[in-house]
Amino acid sequence: MAKPFEDWTVLPHGGLSRVDDNMLTVTGLLDMPAMGKVQRRMTVVRLNDGDSVVYSAICLDEPEMASLEAFGTPRYLIVPSDIHRMDAKAWKKRYPALTVIAPAHAREKVEEIAQVDGTELILPDPSVRLVGVPGTDERELALIVETRNGTTLILNDVIFNLANGAGFKGWLFEKIGMTGDEPHVPPPIKMRQVKDAQALSAQLTTWAHLPKLQRVIVSHGEIIANDPAGVLERIAKELAA
Repeated sequence: MAKPFEDWTVLPHGGLSRVDDNMLTVTGLLDMPAMGKVQRRMTVVRLNDGDSVVYSAICLDEPEMASLEAFGTPRYLIVPSDIHRMDAKAWKKRYPALTVIAPAHAREKVEEIAQVDGTELILPDPSVRLVGVPGTDERELALIVETRNGTTLILNDVIFNLANGAGFKGWLFEKIGMTGDEPHVPPPIKMRQVKDAQALSAQLTTWAHLPKLQRVIVSHGEIIANDPAGVLERIAKELAA
């Protein structure tokens, strides 16, 4: 795991894009030891009071941060797992009033770099819900966002959607199951994060039936917008097998 940043550190990233009325997302690249550059994603959800929830934070350049702040005032920082704590300290320094939330199992690791205010949270906007991911033994958090257009499920590492890459590292990532032709649970993630495959399978099946499910946003890879319910059900069956 790469060393968490002490100060605001901007790595290569794209531009913020709007995926729904109250939702922005952006991807960037993180250098991981022995792995090279890995794509990662931050998602920002604006609440009905104008504040925003930042899920899996990434430090952006100043023009993009100005756009983010104009969209909604950062108020809640969700560190969805201990693997995604890289930018938490820098964000807390920049926004001292942030409420920092991390999964119970990850709390100790996250608190090595930033104070954690809690492991669960009821947000002031009923259309946005923070939930634990069953089957991960309190290692991951997810967001469910409902808008007039439908429902978005925001997940962290339990599902990857990274395409196969070129060269030796591309071959290696494909070989160990971190990349592939379709969204899936990578074997290394299953070993590290999934402690009860049947419980996670049951939850994915339940999420597949969320009303008007429009998309699943994952921290690594493309947004799943083509038949997201079918994708969740397929992965649930693979976990249960």
